[in-house]
Amino acid sequence: MHELSLATGLIEQILALAAEHQARRVTRVMVTIGPFSGVVRDSFEFGFNILKQEREMLREAVLDLETPDPVYLCLDCDKVSVIPLARPDDQPESAFKNIGPKKCPWCCLPRLSPKGGTELILNQLEMEERHV
Repeated sequence: MHELSLATGLIEQILALAAEHQARRVTRVMVTIGPFSGVVRDSFEFGFNILKQEREMLREAVLDLETPDPVYLCLDCDKVSVIPLARPDDQPESAFKNIGPKKCPWCCLPRLSPKGGTELILNQLEMEERHV
């Protein structure tokens, strides 16, 4: 499961930033997972939550994941569209990872190409300062 290695890399990045800022602990981690990144959100979150327990500084950190709606380029009309995936409230987001749009909302043709969305970005950290 490559999500575990991605979570490990994220934790290493967080620890380096926390050390640079002389933080006592990290309280919140905000990450964007692109809809075409190939990262299974639930597995990534599970891996992060297991691995953070090994680090005192991260044990209470809350992982806040955002997955923006996918963006597509129509190969027929050249229009770019954000086409949200259907996400019923009772289903996890990852259950709909591979469901794509059927047609361009502009020309109604099916030749759509994903545009971007492959990112995994650490957006923000919330940290507590060390008291000197």
